[in-house]
Amino acid sequence: MRRNSAKILADGRAVNWLGANFWSRTGGPLMWRNYDGQTVLSELSVLREHGLTVTRSFFYWPDFMPEADRIDEELTARFADFLDRHAEMGMVTVPTFVVGHMSGENWDPSWRHGRDLYSDVWMVARQAWFAGEMVRRFAAHPAVCGWLITNEMPIYGGEAPRETIASWAQIMVDAVRAAGGHQPVSLGDGAWGIEISGKDTGFSVADSARLCDFIGPHVYPVGTDQVRQHYAAAWACELATTFGRPVILEEFGVSSDFASDENAAHYYRQVLHNSLLAGATGWLGWCNSDYDDLIHQDPYRHHAFELHFGLTDSRGVPKPQLEEMKAFADILNAADIAHCERADSETALIVPAYLDTSFPFTEPGDRTYLAQTLHQAYVSARLADLAPALTRESGGVTDGARLYLLPSAKHLLSPTCYDLERLAAGGATVYASYSPGDNDNHPGPWSSRLNAMFGIRHTLHNGLVDPIEDDQVTFTFTRDFGAITAGARLTFSVAGSAYSRAYLPVQPDGADVIAVDSRGRPALLLRRTGAGSLVLCTYPIEHMAAATPEVNPEATSVLYDALAVHAGVRRLITVEDPRVATDILVHQDGTRFAWLVSQAAEAVAVKPQLAAGLRLSAIDGDTANGEVALVPFGVGVFRLAGGEEITSGQ
Repeated sequence: MRRNSAKILADGRAVNWLGANFWSRTGGPLMWRNYDGQTVLSELSVLREHGLTVTRSFFYWPDFMPEADRIDEELTARFADFLDRHAEMGMVTVPTFVVGHMSGENWDPSWRHGRDLYSDVWMVARQAWFAGEMVRRFAAHPAVCGWLITNEMPIYGGEAPRETIASWAQIMVDAVRAAGGHQPVSLGDGAWGIEISGKDTGFSVADSARLCDFIGPHVYPVGTDQVRQHYAAAWACELATTFGRPVILEEFGVSSDFASDENAAHYYRQVLHNSLLAGATGWLGWCNSDYDDLIHQDPYRHHAFELHFGLTDSRGVPKPQLEEMKAFADILNAADIAHCERADSETALIVPAYLDTSFPFTEPGDRTYLAQTLHQAYVSARLADLAPALTRESGGVTDGARLYLLPSAKHLLSPTCYDLERLAAGGATVYASYSPGDNDNHPGPWSSRLNAMFGIRHTLHNGLVDPIEDDQVTFTFTRDFGAITAGARLTFSVAGSAYSRAYLPVQPDGADVIAVDSRGRPALLLRRTGAGSLVLCTYPIEHMAAATPEVNPEATSVLYDALAVHAGVRRLITVEDPRVATDILVHQDGTRFAWLVSQAAEAVAVKPQLAAGLRLSAIDGDTANGEVALVPFGVGVFRLAGGEEITSGQ
């Protein structure tokens, strides 16, 4: 299956954006009042020396538009100088128009008077006029490489009906185009729509993809598991890629008040490489500088941690995060990443329609439940070296995979059951794990063919779930399965609500039991059909892992590996250590690059297992034989030579 690798285009050429969101240390959001071109040039030069070529810049709206029909020309002249400084450094920027929210505070122009930003026609016209005026002034400048309509508008303008948001966005994008903005444009909303977060704010990523040239997730995860943290931005990017547009990780970062220098560097390294492998084609860290001289200025006065998100300190000295950006830039250049695509995948992770669609008489929490469960399943698949392609049930499950994963999904559309059986009969392996959901809205499997699909007879009781009795559940395999031998055991942590901490009581009715739980009940069952098979797990193992702190890596990745072997999934490179994940990018000239990403807190040495005829070499061409050494949370990038030569996208 294809994995989206769409690129931003500049003058018809594929490019990668690597840079930072930019506020000068002379004033943060108020930098235009205290603008100092030499300071800006110094700040840009440090970024440029570390391989960064792009900034995201901001028209602080209350200052640039002090009256409803007037632009502050002095500030626009300063912005013109700002662009000239970029050009002097060989850099470009993405200006952002409606900047009313920033770093923990909302600021209104004095003339807004509470008028609605989306549905008040006069207010929408004022925003469109402002965007058009900025485009007319600066679209011809060579330092402008794109446009963003807002900064995190769901926080500033709030939620609204989807039709209202889409209409506002259409008017704003049209204003940019009508004014001569030929560069790529997007909303700057954070891509926090229902299709990614499960929360319906009215900002739809699907609608944005129809209007915009790229999707730009903003990701600042808070969680209970470090590996999930390291894959949070990648997961958001992966979901965003399903809409076919280029994906820019528009905001990510870490305050030095929340993480040590060493751990901040680890986080940056993990986010950059994992999101690249998830389809991102641009990265804009938050942000370029610390702001210790602005402690008396809002928002830094009351959101003190916002002072220290910088890639440099407040004197311009690089922090370890910036060194990670430089190392990443070197890899991008060495691999000529703008001309690489993600290798195809033979594993598909199904995204149920209940994540991205508001169905009647259902619970909003069903969507956030799915978002968390799917994120964990994605981590497990990554640690099993599967690099799954995502397929959204709402658009129809895509053909072409050897293995389909449907983790802990309570809801399934009725036609999908027949589609999955068809895929299995055609030779695929379809895996699903049971879940009754985590609330009291008809707890149980919303599936029209559970018994017939999986060759079972469930013994559920109406309105009740069957609680898991123990704090851990152990599967014992009764036969060989994939790489797992008969008698082997897998142990899973048990977690969840009074409804979701439940198993599915079944009796086989045409299926073979391949593993039992500690009480002898069927835990994994396999039904063969046509040229393929369907595998049912009677425990919500992915959901339980998602609800467990510091759980990764855990046994689900071992099961996924066994499923892949059973399904005949072809992987060119794997690593036995479940803390190390592999993936492949393919250059348009056929060169393959292999990534090894470690989740180990200590240095590790691993011996990659390669498909027949392949050999590993350093990215600079030196031979890499035997073991590969990785520093704590380290990344290794290698050339994968030999075997059948391929081109990207095959």
